[in-house]
Parts: sequence; structure tokens; C-alpha cells
Amino acid sequence: MSSTANVDAAEQAYRPPSDTPFLVGLGVISSVYVLLLIGLLVGDVAYIATGNLADTVGLPGWLEWSRPALRPLLSMVATLGTPEIRYSVQLTMISCLFSALLSLFVAIPTSYLLSRHDFPGKNLLDAILDIPIVLPPLVVGLSLLILFQFVPDITIGGETYSLRNAIVFQVPAVVLAQFMVAAAFAVRVMRATFDQVDPRPEQVALTLGCNQSQAFWRVVLPQCGNGMLTAGTLAWARSLGEFGPLLIFAGATRMKTEVLSTTVFLELSIGNLEGAVAVSLLMVACAVMVLVIARIWGSRGLSL
Repeated sequence: MSSTANVDAAEQAYRPPSDTPFLVGLGVISSVYVLLLIGLLVGDVAYIATGNLADTVGLPGWLEWSRPALRPLLSMVATLGTPEIRYSVQLTMISCLFSALLSLFVAIPTSYLLSRHDFPGKNLLDAILDIPIVLPPLVVGLSLLILFQFVPDITIGGETYSLRNAIVFQVPAVVLAQFMVAAAFAVRVMRATFDQVDPRPEQVALTLGCNQSQAFWRVVLPQCGNGMLTAGTLAWARSLGEFGPLLIFAGATRMKTEVLSTTVFLELSIGNLEGAVAVSLLMVACAVMVLVIARIWGSRGLSL
């Protein structure tokens, strides 16, 4: 009895150190970065709220009292009033949609191949797919520009067509430049999605008479809906923020290849800082909406 009592007394005497300093340290480090992000957004909102752009937008008399609170929104509305910005918004939405769809079209088979099969050169292929992620964006655009210098002309029915002139510094170059970077992120997401799908139902389908294609379309892919949504939205958001490859490969010609990211650059180049900030906030709003969709309806817990 005495030995048991001694052990109980020793356990009661020992108390582990408090977790408070550790938790406080985690909170301080995390809050510094979060506050910096919030500060960036608050600074942008405060800048356009104190500018003159909002004064160019009229309000109904019964809403005039709310002008001070609506100044950031009015500045964005005033920016969208110009034909160049409206064209930029339209081209951005369309090009991001096409680049996201193309990214999914490439990411699904590529990721399935990497997730389910072993073959010579698999690690090399996996590394090559990460090149757009680690390379500076300007290098991607420059490499695309160099590549299309070697694309030969096509002769059809005696007519010669230049594929280079039809793509470089044209709208297709916008989609291609966005796709080159966005597809790499979509591949990462879809690879993690396929890795999390249990392979046993697929194997059972194969034993019941399905071939590999039927098992993929009928068993595997229906389980990846959330992952495809996440990959598509991430590719769309990445396309939205693309700038370097677009500037090199597609250019920044107004009413032709201008998208929102290059609009910020063009507005800065003419000294319209308030317009550039308003377009930046519009991009932030679009990105936040897309990421919220990915968080709510997309896959969770993907180990990218």
C-alpha cells in the first residue's frame, strides 16, 4: 500500500508545463501574417474610399446619405464604366473559364495515370509537371514565345496560314499562357483526389467484367466530383492572377488581349493609381468568391 501511495503522490506532485506560452507563440506568428493580409485589403479600400473616382458616380437622392460608406463600391462601378475595362472583364471571365476547362481536360487523365500506375520515367514526368509552378512566370511566357518561333506555316488548298500569327499576341495566346500555369495546379489537386479514392471498388469492377475504361468512367470518376470542382476553381483563380506569361506571350493591347491583371499594369503605367487599385479589388472579390466555392463544395483535406 505504501508503494502505491508513493506513486500516486509522485503523479500528483508532477504537473506538465503550461501550454499557454506555446499556444500564444502560435497565435502571435499566425496573426502577424493574417493581419498583414487584412492590412493590404484595408489599405486598398481606404485609398479608393478617399479618392475622387467615387464622385463621378451618381446616386438616387434617397441613397445620397450612404455615399461615404459606398465610396469603395462606387469607385469600382466608375472603373467598370469605361469600355476598356468592360472588355477586360469579359475577356478575363471567358479566358479563365476556357483555361480552367482545358486544365481539367489535361489534369484528369494525367493525374489518374500517375496515381494508379507505375511505369518507367514516372518520377521524371512528375517533376516535369511541376516546372510551371517553380519557374518564374516570365520564363514561361518567354519560352512559349520562343517555341512558337519554330512553328511552321500550314498550307491548305494552296492557301498558306501562319499558326504563329494566329496565336501569338492574339486572344488564343491569353488562354494558352493561363493554361500553361493553371494546369500544373489542377494536376496536383487531381492527383491528391485520385490518391484518396479507395481502389478496391475499381478492382471489384474489373473482376466483374469491366475493362479499365469502364471502371474509370463508371466507378472512379463519379467519386471525384468534389476534387474536380476544387481543381477547376483553383485553375480558374490561378488564371485570373496570371500576369508574366500574358505580358510576354499575349501582350497587353487594349480592346484586344487586355485582361484584368494586365489592366492593373496599364492603369499604373498611365498614372491612374486609383483605377489600378479599383481593378485590384475587383480581382480580389472574384478570387474570394471562387475560393469560397472551392472550400464549401470542393474537396477538403487534400494533401497537396
